[in-house]
Amino acid sequence: MKIKLYPVKILPPVSIITAFLLSLPPTAPLQAHALAKQAATALYQTTDEITVTGTVRDDQGALPGASILIKNTNKGTTTDANGSFRLQANRGDVLVFSMIGYQAQEQVVGSGQIAITLKADTKQLNEVVVVGYGTQKRSDVTGAIASVNSESFNKGVVTNPGELLQGKLAGVSIAANSGEPGATQDIVIRGIGSLRSGTQPLYVVDGFVLDNSATGVPTNPLNFINPNDIESIDVLKDASATAVYGSRASNGVVVITTKKGKGKPQVNFSASAAVSSIARKIDVFDADAFRQQVAAVGGTLQDLGGNTNWQEELTQKGISQNYNLSMSGASTDNFSYYASAGYQDQEGILKNSRLKRYSGKLNMNQRAFNGRLNIDYNITASHTENLRPEITSTISDMLSLNPTVPAYTNGVPSLLPTNALNPLTRYNLYSDNAINNRILANVSPSLEIVKGLTYKLNFGLDYSATNRNQQYKPFLGVINESDISNGVLDAGVNANTNQLIENTLNYNWNQDAHNVTVLAGHSFQKFMDETRISTYRGFANNNIDPIYQDHTSTVQFPTAVNSEAIKNELQSFFGRLNYVYANKYMFTATLRADGSSKFGQNNRYGYFPSFAAGWNISNEDFMTNSIFNNLKLRASWGQTGNQEIPSKITKASYLEQRLLTGTGSTSTYPIAPNATSLEGYPYGIIFTRLANPDLQWEVSTQVDVGIDFAFLIPGCLVRWIILINNHPIYY
Repeated sequence: MKIKLYPVKILPPVSIITAFLLSLPPTAPLQAHALAKQAATALYQTTDEITVTGTVRDDQGALPGASILIKNTNKGTTTDANGSFRLQANRGDVLVFSMIGYQAQEQVVGSGQIAITLKADTKQLNEVVVVGYGTQKRSDVTGAIASVNSESFNKGVVTNPGELLQGKLAGVSIAANSGEPGATQDIVIRGIGSLRSGTQPLYVVDGFVLDNSATGVPTNPLNFINPNDIESIDVLKDASATAVYGSRASNGVVVITTKKGKGKPQVNFSASAAVSSIARKIDVFDADAFRQQVAAVGGTLQDLGGNTNWQEELTQKGISQNYNLSMSGASTDNFSYYASAGYQDQEGILKNSRLKRYSGKLNMNQRAFNGRLNIDYNITASHTENLRPEITSTISDMLSLNPTVPAYTNGVPSLLPTNALNPLTRYNLYSDNAINNRILANVSPSLEIVKGLTYKLNFGLDYSATNRNQQYKPFLGVINESDISNGVLDAGVNANTNQLIENTLNYNWNQDAHNVTVLAGHSFQKFMDETRISTYRGFANNNIDPIYQDHTSTVQFPTAVNSEAIKNELQSFFGRLNYVYANKYMFTATLRADGSSKFGQNNRYGYFPSFAAGWNISNEDFMTNSIFNNLKLRASWGQTGNQEIPSKITKASYLEQRLLTGTGSTSTYPIAPNATSLEGYPYGIIFTRLANPDLQWEVSTQVDVGIDFAFLIPGCLVRWIILINNHPIYY
């Protein structure tokens, strides 16, 4: 076989292949012709760029603002006011046409003219959302529920579930209390719902109701959850949606659902890194301006000859790393699994500010008896290390310290002339390190007894153990700050146990246009919180951390120990009735009775009802050709409560106090006629609080009237809300 060679200088690749193809003699093997043609065709398709024009419309007419994107690239355009577009693309490219409120469509580029008709996306109306103790079609929901799934979560450096939602939902305000890693957050759902219990909502993770008690970790208690394991978050806003949770739902409910296994087995790995720095420095005087301003106001200048920018000295660029590995799948129709392991290391912009989390997750589902028996296993485990500096003092020094003080003298932090501590020295002396181990596990078997009637058991445990050590190494150079000249150690140990057992019966009945769902349940939850804080002073100045030194109590430096144990129980009975007729008219009634050990015998139980009705106007016949994809009118009335009062506040309290010196020893009885001082009276137990068995529950009443509508933008709503606090708690 002879092949003619042609000199090629600037010919495009297609021409080269074409020339080669034409040079093949008829006697060449057929395989050579075929391979050359395939190469020419493939190369032609990837290099033949054409101008694609067209229009995008729906059933009503042109769609301005529709997005056209070449698949797997960032190249694209949008339609103009007439629904027209123009785009450069290669033959064989796949164009993706999309617009909010419509189903996305794909089209392969073959010619230069394309006409697309998008269909309205009704998936959101049929979407299943999580409600209290179950799920429901969004179109049938009468309460105010907002949802965000994993595809819509916030991206970037995220340490807890609250950061996933920030700025995503109307009526939900999420603000971090500081910029430190894993900082606590104020989550406010429709304003403040309680006069006594702050703004913290109730959290439910995979059906397990968390307790909002402090765990000994100074930052966000939800940091133990790896955001990468979360599938969706539903926020229950109004009383109609939250009343089923009764006494703890006055500030709303956040329902977190983690990922489950589905489809073919797959393994996913993700890694990310980020750098953070102070966003905007506060304007303060530099050394030269400070010298001028002190003289200008007639002050006495203590000029130490330095020029220190304390904001630069005390901050750093924080490096964050995040690694996640997950495996999921469904080996058969009867078994599915999701398992993950994660590691996150986030540095703050202040030195000695760091959050590390090691997390593991295992979710399994087993079915049997043709799907009538369904068992869910959910386990979350985490190890969190939280290192913090002395934030208040550091920020204060950063903004107010004399800029003429040199940061270092002879390579070590300078001594301040005011007998105060150089903040750079404080970084070396002070540490606040909290280590938390937490496991959340629950098993939920359910059995369909007869058609439509299902029994479900939910048994779970949430256990958290924290060791927190706040310490100052001895430093003889300063004697007036936090007693650091002798060294100090506050060693805290916290243990939190939350046990839950729930039994529910759910009955669903469908007949023609009628749909009835009835829920009845019982819940018992027991809480145990234990805290012990020991304070030690007087350590050797040997550069060894106080936590590793002798802790013997002495007369000069006595050890102080404070400890407490709090035990509470909550028993609840609840029920809900949902009725839907012809997918147009909806009614919901809910009642929950909560009995709490925190209250006295005269008001041990609180009752929290709610009623709601809705009208799916968009499903009426006269709305067939309407511009609305969804139009719903709904109204609700309901009551939620608050049981977050100090434990045993309704019971009498006693005190026995006997001090060696001073007048603080007041636990005495004035029954000795010859006594001349308090110390002369006999000691005993005295009342500090009388019993109050009539203390009432705080009850919040809410009236909600709203219109939900969607045409071009789904999920628009207008709502009128009235909030009334009937029985605020005073104690």
